[in-house]
Amino acid sequence: MVNTGDILMCEMTRTLLFSDEPILAKGLESVLAGVEGFHLAGVCSGTTKLKEILDAGEPDILLIDLTSDVTFSILSELKKASVNAKIVLWVHSISTELALQAMALGVRGILRKTLPSDLLIKCLQRVNEGEFWFEKALTDSFLSAKRIALTKREGQLVSLLSQGLKNKEIASMLLISEGTVKVYLSRLFQKVGVKDRFELALYGLKNLTTGHGTLEKAPAVASDRSSMPETLPMQDLRALFLEKSSLRMSAPPTRLRNAS
Repeated sequence: MVNTGDILMCEMTRTLLFSDEPILAKGLESVLAGVEGFHLAGVCSGTTKLKEILDAGEPDILLIDLTSDVTFSILSELKKASVNAKIVLWVHSISTELALQAMALGVRGILRKTLPSDLLIKCLQRVNEGEFWFEKALTDSFLSAKRIALTKREGQLVSLLSQGLKNKEIASMLLISEGTVKVYLSRLFQKVGVKDRFELALYGLKNLTTGHGTLEKAPAVASDRSSMPETLPMQDLRALFLEKSSLRMSAPPTRLRNAS
């Protein structure tokens, strides 16, 4: 005999919270208890445990409390581990740079913790329906961020440099001379405003993406893979965003409907 409770649970939108604050989890559980169709499936405070939970069965929504421990690389790993789960970042504040990178990874929403509970619910509902949730103050900040567009070749070079390759190896990969690599690096130092290859590699690492995400309007700087050997996969580097200041969002939330 089929258990009716099991059927209802299957129809619920399972929300998994990643946070190290027990009081935050209790508050979310209390809010979702009064929302039809939503269920707090669990709370996790460690990335290792979270990956195990994701491997066992993905939630419909993964709500991530953006603590200082959550870096771009961790977000990238979590996105890979949760292919189908819709990720929402729960933040007090977020830099324009990290917000852009999160969107490029496929994060569906960025939600402020200071918003009232009804907007939290609306965000989760909209994201669950396939829409995006980014506040106007945040999307406006993308337009004011200092953007440095790279040529295809410059994007290739920074990508390889960020993967730890030396000039000789980069030259071999791009089928150019070491001297040409040095000329490109010298120009890039001035263009990006960095002192050396180490700083350039850091900027590259902060802006490398593995997919096209939601940044359709960003300048295209995709690698020219037609001339590249297959031995080392290239990552896309569309632009360098150098705006560093923390953003505190205050404008009313707006929704971006999924175009797909």
